Amino acid sequence: MDLHQVILRPVVSEKSYARLDVGVYTFVVHPRATKLQIRAAVEEIFNVQVAKVNTLNRSGKKRRNRRSNTVGQTAATKRAMVTLAGDDRIELFEG
Repeated sequence: MDLHQVILRPVVSEKSYARLDVGVYTFVVHPRATKLQIRAAVEEIFNVQVAKVNTLNRSGKKRRNRRSNTVGQTAATKRAMVTLAGDDRIELFEG
């Protein structure tokens, strides 16, 4: 898998912004990406050193359609919380 296909987008939420102070950045990643691939992708794309990678799989939620009274489901996602080493920062999230 190409390293630029591993990271899909950053997570923009209050909880993810609160973790920026301690150097933890949250990304939505490809569902089949491993921790080693995520580490290599972040280090190559953002030119930083990664200390730790935590991942979690979020299952899709069931949603009801009002008009046809059917039940659908939102997409499942995989997130990665990347802790950077030292004083490294990712400028994408700053400012």
